Amino acid sequence: MVVYLVGAGPGDPKLITLKALEILKKADVIIYDRLVNKKILNYAKKDAKLIYVGKKSGKHYKTQEEINRILVEEGKKKKVVVRLKGGDPFVFGRGGEEILELKKENIPFKIIPGITSAIGVPTSIGLPLTHRKVSSSFTVVTGHEDPKKDEKHVKWDYKADTLVILMGVGKLKENMKKLMKYRDPKTPVCVIEKGLTPKQRIILGTIDNIYKKDNIKPPAIIIVGEVIKMFEDIILEEWDGDEE
Repeated sequence: MVVYLVGAGPGDPKLITLKALEILKKADVIIYDRLVNKKILNYAKKDAKLIYVGKKSGKHYKTQEEINRILVEEGKKKKVVVRLKGGDPFVFGRGGEEILELKKENIPFKIIPGITSAIGVPTSIGLPLTHRKVSSSFTVVTGHEDPKKDEKHVKWDYKADTLVILMGVGKLKENMKKLMKYRDPKTPVCVIEKGLTPKQRIILGTIDNIYKKDNIKPPAIIIVGEVIKMFEDIILEEWDGDEE
């Protein structure tokens, strides 16, 4: 009886780790998210029980409380249970909340990390989050905090050279206007929509105009900083994907 919290990586199913696949093939139950590439589920046993618990802005197939309850119920059945998450379980993946629920019920758990989209997606297109000439630090932040919180933790006055915003499309305009209070409005911004999938799209702009671009849809990663200039000058000329 073990529940494994497993990171599936971002977009491309080939970016899941060997260790994750090893456990996936043994799993009796797989509880998976919306951002998990469905091709990964082909590695599951034929008799494995698949439970979809996807969530997206404004529409949750299962609430987090329901997911926690499913994890506990399945975890008590003395089977190998995999909680499969897009990216990494602990980077805005609610993994911390889920292991607390398992711990309360004395259910053993193990963590298998995955490549977080915050790093994997920009890296895949040749956009470095750090570069010794322009960026010696980066910060990863949520663009959509829990509305139930009494106090917001995202203050937007980050001093890191590069800023990576996850889950920020819905509040793109609001967040960029907050950023303009602390950064040059002409700071470059790159949005990578549906990263590491066949529908990947790259949208370039600046803090003061990126939210005016048409039809940006989630899931998307938003990168802010001078490293984008290097991407534009060197990489983008040879890039064969979609860009605007």
